[in-house]
Amino acid sequence: MATRPAGSQVSAWRPAVAGVAEVFHAHFVDHAYPRHVHDVWTLLIVDDGAVRFDLDRHRHGALRTSVTLLPPYVPHDGRSATANGFRKRVLYLDTSALDAALVGRAVDQPDLADPRLRDRIHHLHQALGDAGDEFEAESRLALILDRLRQQLGARAPAGVPPPARGLAVRLRELLDARTVEGVTLREAAELLHAHPTHLVRAFSHLHGLPPHAYLTGRRVELARRLLLAGQRPAEVAAAAGFFDQAHLTRHFRRYLGVSPARYPARS
Repeated sequence: MATRPAGSQVSAWRPAVAGVAEVFHAHFVDHAYPRHVHDVWTLLIVDDGAVRFDLDRHRHGALRTSVTLLPPYVPHDGRSATANGFRKRVLYLDTSALDAALVGRAVDQPDLADPRLRDRIHHLHQALGDAGDEFEAESRLALILDRLRQQLGARAPAGVPPPARGLAVRLRELLDARTVEGVTLREAAELLHAHPTHLVRAFSHLHGLPPHAYLTGRRVELARRLLLAGQRPAEVAAAAGFFDQAHLTRHFRRYLGVSPARYPARS
């Protein structure tokens, strides 16, 4: 078994979210990456410390306040810019996530000073860490990719009209019909003949909250009715569309301030 340098901590997984090839979280103290390439896009945020890296023979830095986007097949390295190392969170995105025409712009401008984009990426990592929140992750990823295209000066995807009331209504009806079984963002976009990003924006514009939050709220409401009917939390989790009881408890407590086990209790 290979040993890690002192202080190194790594976790990595492949989520069930279209477009995300891998999630990678790491704390490195004295590890330095040699020059290498990825066959995917690398979307990086730094949580502590700073990173120095050379991309296509030009020196750059990744800071806590910025977002770093490294294009596929372009050589780069990486090392800590501080004595205490760095903590980072990385999303490796399939090449289909962003147009190949953006590679040159990403080489010229890998460092993006965009607090709103960084905040969105932070919340996406949180969603990716919770089993059962894949629909939320897909919605957040769609908005992140749209923001990246804007930052790199790309035009909006062809055929994306302004927010449409009818489209938002049809998505709400789809979510109401599939509250328990759920739906992926890609599947919803195909069923409604819309671009995923436009779908999220249209729904949020009309209903005042993103589609994943609407679906979670509907599931919590269903869970409340089932709990009041006498079902146990473990049974309710599956019947209301949650991944497991822990998934139900996390969202139920967030919405109602109490766990499912205590909700039906009489004072």
